[in-house]
Amino acid sequence: MRLFSGKVPVIAQEVVQKLSADGDMECVDPNEVIKDIESVLIEYLRAERRVLDEAKNRMEARGVSYTDLHKLKGQAARDLRLPVGEDALPYLLEQVMEMLFHSSNVDEVFAEDTTLRKKITQILRKHMDVEQELDREVRSKIKNLEEGTASFETEYARVMDQLKRNKKLT
Repeated sequence: MRLFSGKVPVIAQEVVQKLSADGDMECVDPNEVIKDIESVLIEYLRAERRVLDEAKNRMEARGVSYTDLHKLKGQAARDLRLPVGEDALPYLLEQVMEMLFHSSNVDEVFAEDTTLRKKITQILRKHMDVEQELDREVRSKIKNLEEGTASFETEYARVMDQLKRNKKLT
């Protein structure tokens, strides 16, 4: 599960629309609340980028190959106390919830916490769980190449980047 920068405005707008339409939240200017949610999500992306940069620095300092990047990224995330992967969803949910309750742009929140959590989680999950779909789509386009070969890896990365650009995920 991953948050893509291209999904940030969509998520923020959908959360505000859903909560407002269902009467769970009241705000004078929904655009300001959308900006507040976007800022929470963008800050997470910045922190995630710091984790990646730290992992790359560690990789370079230790002289290890890119095959260890995932492991070093996990270590850097733990050291910097930033949940990544599957742990990112509950973290982002808490950040958005805190923002809703403390934002000067939200006049009133009427719904129970559990109700808000369910609705926001559904929206976050819908937009963050696109990696598997992308992987299937990429593999279907390059099924003529043998997996594990250099040409497969190169073509996989190229097609994945192209799909992400087409779907405005980056």
